[in-house]
Amino acid sequence: MDYVLEKENQARELFRDGRNCSQSVFCTFCEDFGIDFETGLKLSSSFGGGMGKLREVCGAVSGMFMIAGLKFGYSSNDDLDAKACHYKLIQDLAEEFKQKHDTIICRELLGIVSDGFVPSKRTEEYYKTRPCEECIATAARITAKILYEAKIKG
Repeated sequence: MDYVLEKENQARELFRDGRNCSQSVFCTFCEDFGIDFETGLKLSSSFGGGMGKLREVCGAVSGMFMIAGLKFGYSSNDDLDAKACHYKLIQDLAEEFKQKHDTIICRELLGIVSDGFVPSKRTEEYYKTRPCEECIATAARITAKILYEAKIKG
């Protein structure tokens, strides 16, 4: 399970380097999927702050869902069983995240209803007063665990 701890730490580092919550989770796994880092940053950039600071679904959770889609997603519109299986996985991932943080909604995690569109400056106070790093660590850990288990099962 070194892989899981490695990915959790990598996601924390990306966040501490100034990446948003979604980028921190998604880009942790870019190399696993052959996605170049800059493309990963751009693809996941819109989901930070609960989707562009709308404070909706936590960006770390969105990053986790995007990786789950890359690994386990469906592509056929007609395969209702595959869709149902994937949606169940997504709901299970959300539930696992909720067990640790009570919600997947950014504004509920932060206690912030709305704070505009300007990103907050990353200061030591910012990192001390927000649960974001722990949410990122949780999402990265859950993601790494399902990828690791899938690899073991073949």
